Amino acid sequence: MHEQPRDVRDRPRDPLRRIATISLHTSPLDQPGTGDAGGLNVYVVEVAKRLAERDIEVEIFTRAVCRDSPPATELVPGVLVRNVIAGPFEELDKNSLPAQICPFTFGVLRTEAAYAPGRYDLVHAHYWLSGQVAATAAERWGIPLVQSMHTLGKVKNLALADGDSAEPAARIRGEHEVVSAADRLVANTTEEARQLAGLYGADESRVRVVSPGVDLSVFRPGSSAAARRRFGLPADAVVLLFAGRIQPLKGPDIVLRAASLLREHAPHLASRLVVVFVGGPSGSEVGAPGRLTALASGLGMAGRVRFEPPCPQAELAEWYRAASLVMVPSHSESFGLVALEAQACGTPVIAAAVGGLRTAVRDGFSGVLVEGHDPADYARVVAELAGSPACAARLESLSRGAVAHASAFGWAATADGLIDVYTGVMNEAAAALSA
Repeated sequence: MHEQPRDVRDRPRDPLRRIATISLHTSPLDQPGTGDAGGLNVYVVEVAKRLAERDIEVEIFTRAVCRDSPPATELVPGVLVRNVIAGPFEELDKNSLPAQICPFTFGVLRTEAAYAPGRYDLVHAHYWLSGQVAATAAERWGIPLVQSMHTLGKVKNLALADGDSAEPAARIRGEHEVVSAADRLVANTTEEARQLAGLYGADESRVRVVSPGVDLSVFRPGSSAAARRRFGLPADAVVLLFAGRIQPLKGPDIVLRAASLLREHAPHLASRLVVVFVGGPSGSEVGAPGRLTALASGLGMAGRVRFEPPCPQAELAEWYRAASLVMVPSHSESFGLVALEAQACGTPVIAAAVGGLRTAVRDGFSGVLVEGHDPADYARVVAELAGSPACAARLESLSRGAVAHASAFGWAATADGLIDVYTGVMNEAAAALSA
């Protein structure tokens, strides 16, 4: 795995013809909101589509989790998903995936070896496991490595939720290795850029900030009344929505506890309150099915809570439109695509003032950021925004602000930012070869 790179200096090279994208631990074909599939999946798919629209081919390498998966699947013209056999044909916990890095890497290298040298202009890896693979491939192929971490183990360990486990030392070591190996590190926000430098010793000259985006053709304002009729929700209900993976890190318990407190502190809301969770179990929640349901029952909220499975983006957008408020009380969040999607639909967000949520939500303009994770603080904000008819004007103002704020985060802008990163690192590599 430490072979010398091929000499590609003499071959003609048009900039950005084809990119290898590595997404080992979760497939872009998986439904976001379940298992380990989430914002990273959305990011990889949406960026690949926008690059293909610019005549830049993208090949996404992911681990095959089904025996019947073909070796390659065309996602859209110009985007190919390569299903690499590495380990059992089943979903593995992320802590079990490091054992599959070597077979996965060999599968990636074998794929490239079937073509003439110089098939890829650069490799872009997502998450630290993929970075381990990409570092070997980039060295072997003699091309630049661009790395997006998406989440950082040290950051998660500094903000553990009750019932969550600390990220293992092996991950922290692996992240340090990837940060050191990358020619460019793409951070979602300036805060993440600071974390890469401060916690991992990243060379600041190699870090670039490119914000994720939202599909503004899908997530857009629409009729709240129609959405509520579709899902059987009362027209006058106060609907609190949580969307995404159900795991302690995301704080779904905070939503339930806040809703329970509302019955005590804003009893006039009790008869109209509905709490909706759209998503599937992930992380430690997989090993404890029904924990959130049990909490709802224990709080006397069972009759006010709906649990809905993960759904396609168009349906998710309807859930956002049906909601009065979307709650994102995460303990750690590299960006927070759910917050951005909800705002694009015109629904204000109540979010924890952590990580990328400080960028995704403009406090007081598109939603409200809450310091800490005390359910009472979230209950207070809900009561202030939806507790009486007098709150309607502020809620409407936040709704307009939400749409305006989200409109600046289209995926086209993300793709343009990444192209600048790619071009810059390729020019730097070319200059180094010619020196």
